[in-house]
Amino acid sequence: MAANDQNARPGLDVLAGTTVSAPGGAVTDTALAGVPVPGSGAVLSDAALRRALHGLPGVDQTGAQARAAALATRSIKREAKLWALDMAVRMVDLTTLEGADTPGKIRGLCAKARQPDPADPAVPPVAAVCVYPDLVATARAELAGSAVAVASVATAFPSGRASLAVKLADVAEAVDAGADEVDMVIDRGAFLSGRYAQVYEEVRAVREACGNAHLKVILETGELVTLDNVSRASWLVMLAGADFIKTSTGKVQPAATPPVALVMLSAARDFAAATGRRVGVKVAGGVRTAKDAIRYLVLVRETAGPEWLTPDYFRIGASSLLNDLLMQRSKQLTGAYAGPDYFTLD
Repeated sequence: MAANDQNARPGLDVLAGTTVSAPGGAVTDTALAGVPVPGSGAVLSDAALRRALHGLPGVDQTGAQARAAALATRSIKREAKLWALDMAVRMVDLTTLEGADTPGKIRGLCAKARQPDPADPAVPPVAAVCVYPDLVATARAELAGSAVAVASVATAFPSGRASLAVKLADVAEAVDAGADEVDMVIDRGAFLSGRYAQVYEEVRAVREACGNAHLKVILETGELVTLDNVSRASWLVMLAGADFIKTSTGKVQPAATPPVALVMLSAARDFAAATGRRVGVKVAGGVRTAKDAIRYLVLVRETAGPEWLTPDYFRIGASSLLNDLLMQRSKQLTGAYAGPDYFTLD
């Protein structure tokens, strides 16, 4: 596989000479020695990437689980809760990825995305609506003139098992139809088999095909087995050009979990310290309640830092979560719970 050109945004040489904190220790230039420099003409090999990725500090799984559990017990002050609920709404990627999706369903979802609570115009819009590529044009038309982005899954979602040509055609369909963001999936079989260069080059090629669209790369952490693999996959796709790293497709269990999010947020923080490029994190699958969402906001603040507490750098992929956020917001304002029947199901 050919090395990457010099105009590419990321580069494997950017870690040279750096030492930054990681969940299990420090990332050093020694661990990354021998990784080819993009534009040098060198071949990007599995061996070079293996040395780099397996040279990362190991993740203390027990420590990560304990840290995530401790942060989950944190509470926020009452006066800050409304801010947190509004921020969580703004971070939602309102998602429908079902075989039975129709243009009518997408139009209803987009209406909710633009104005989550028609009875309260103070509720902010969500970050994005996420759909399949063939429904992007419908979402684009419905969201025209709004701040809500159109996101599309691609690259043989959810398995990621297809040729690169098919994956790039998937991306081109979504981008040509008006997608602002593309959520791709890595080939977990290739990653787990140690074919790191294949994964790297596929992410690079998709990043190029996206053009101005932002690229979120789904790791499908429930299939990666260990937190060490989550850390390695995070670094691999960030080096390859991901704008966001994302936990899950929502089709595999377990999906998003606090320990996994902690490891990914730590990787994003350390990658930014090493490269100067900030990468976002998206959790998806299993985030259903306002309490869950606020716990993740605390995790973001305490792990990556306040710079990530914005929809530009943290997202929550969900469908049912939005209604619970609206119910909890109503409770904060009125002192009484509004039942789910007060809010649309879309």
